[in-house]
Formats: sequence, structure tokens, C-alpha cells
Amino acid sequence: MKIPRAFIAAAVALLTLAALPAAAQDPLPSWNDTGPKKAIIAFVGKVTKAGTPDFVPPTQRIATFDNDGTLWPEQPLYFQLEFAIDRIKLQAAAHPEWKTQEPFASLIEGDIPRALARGEQDIMDALTTTHAGMTTEAFERIARDWVRTKRDARFKRPYITLAYQPMVELLNYLRANGFKTFIVSGGGVEFIRAFAEDAYGIPPDQVVGSSGRLKYQMRGDVPELLKLPAVDFVNDKDGKVVGIQKFIGRRPIAAFGNSDGDQQMLEWTAAGNGPRLAVLVHHTDAAREWAYDRDSRIGTLDKALDMAVAKKWTVISMKDDWNAIFPKQ
Repeated sequence: MKIPRAFIAAAVALLTLAALPAAAQDPLPSWNDTGPKKAIIAFVGKVTKAGTPDFVPPTQRIATFDNDGTLWPEQPLYFQLEFAIDRIKLQAAAHPEWKTQEPFASLIEGDIPRALARGEQDIMDALTTTHAGMTTEAFERIARDWVRTKRDARFKRPYITLAYQPMVELLNYLRANGFKTFIVSGGGVEFIRAFAEDAYGIPPDQVVGSSGRLKYQMRGDVPELLKLPAVDFVNDKDGKVVGIQKFIGRRPIAAFGNSDGDQQMLEWTAAGNGPRLAVLVHHTDAAREWAYDRDSRIGTLDKALDMAVAKKWTVISMKDDWNAIFPKQ
């Protein structure tokens, strides 16, 4: 039986389409076809096109991402602060002094505004105190279990499922195009490492964050690392640039943030030679997530937003540029 040539041509066309790589399909389906998506795809196309002046070798394709407010929510409280509050309540019986000691007293009573009003240092002290006294392995288990089981009060789902779907797609898209993706966060490095690989596909060695002091010791004949109640390094604001140099050793060619705490990281990235991409996530969707910027105590976006306009950085409006916020359950 002779098969018609038209039928063969149609079959070949269908097979060809089926064999196309994922990159040929829409790599960012949760993004609307607006300016930010176009800018990201154009940038990736530019730096990965061999033989052109803008080509960037894979070893130099470094992309850094803030975590809170950039990869998952940070309102009404940073999730790590929620974790610390739960730890304080669990440990409160063994610390009667916390009933009158701030910020512990306010956190136990649920007076979060009063606790936050005391400033970042008090909050950092509370975090280091509640995280200390255990091995790094024990802390990782506790933190991993917490993000998998603790449910967000508004969205009624575990925190681990609240990674922004568009950003997960973006991370996958960048890695498919030879980028190495890092988290560079003011949050605790060991807290983020406990879930980053599951939530974002980012391994522990590609997480840069604030850190407490550690102590190596022997318990009998077993070596262990113990968390101490002291801050070693704060990876926020200009500290993010220092952290990038200390722990990554290359200036990123793309950086993503959402607040004034990310301004210096985006400045540092944008100031390098060759193609650069500096991106801010602007929380503009009160219906599906939260809407806040200049007046927010958490995730304040003020000076960095002005700079984004002046420097022509890419600004993502969650309301206008994303057709989904969280993955479907």
C-alpha cells in the first residue's frame, strides 16, 4: 500500500513538534506576555547566543535571588520570624525570664508590632537565641518539618507550597540556559537551606544568608556542629554584596529582589560590564497575595523603587505581569 506523500509530511511535522525541546515552548507560562517577561527572555537569548559580543560563558552566568518577598511571601511576617515565635512558645516554660524580657514578652503575647518596633537587632537576637543550643543537623530537621507542616493563616496551605509559581518557572528557565542560581537573603542561611532545594531546586551550597556562630565539638566520639546564640554575619543591604563576593566570588549578571534591602545587590549587578538584568518584584496584588511598598514595615520598597525607575531596571507587577501566584493544589 502506497502511503500518500501529504500524510507522510503531516506525520513528520507532528513528530517534529513533539520532539521540540521544552525551551522552544513557552518557558514562563505563569507570566503574562508583558514587558518583564519579554525583557527576561530577551536577556537570556542575548547572553546565550554564541559568537556574539553579548555572549556570556556558562561559568559566568550567575543569577542571584532574594528569598522573602521575591521567591515566597513575607507578609504579614517573615516566615522565619513565625518559626522563631513558635520556638519561643515551645521553650518559654524553661525561660521564665522571657515573660518580662523583650522582644520575647511581646512575641509570646502576640504583640508583633511592639516587638518589631524595637528594631532589627532585637529580632535578630531573638532568632539566634531560639535557634541556638542544638546541632546544625537537628536544626535542619526541625526547620524542614516546620515548613512542610505549618500552614499559612491566610492561604491555608503549608509554607513549602507557597513558592511563587512564576519564580519557580524562572529559576528552571535560567538553569535550562546554563545559569547557576543562588539565593542571597537576609534570612538565616541554615533555615533557608532546610527547604530551598525542595521549594526552588536550589541546593544548600548555593544559598547565601545571615548566619550565627557555630562551634565544632566532640560528643563522646561523635563530631558535631553546635549553633551558638550569637550573630556571625548579617547578609542584608550592603551585606548582600559582601556576601556575594565572600561566598560566590563572581558578580552576578542577573539579580532579583523586592525591597530596599536588595537595592545594593541590584546596583552591584547592574554596574558590571556587558549585559545586565536587575529586577524588582512589586507586590501590587492584594486579592491574590498582598499589596505594599513604601509604607510597609516588612519588605519596604521605597528608595529601590525610585532607583529602578531612574536606572530603567525591570519592575514586575504581580497583579499585571503574573497570571498565577502559587502552584495549583
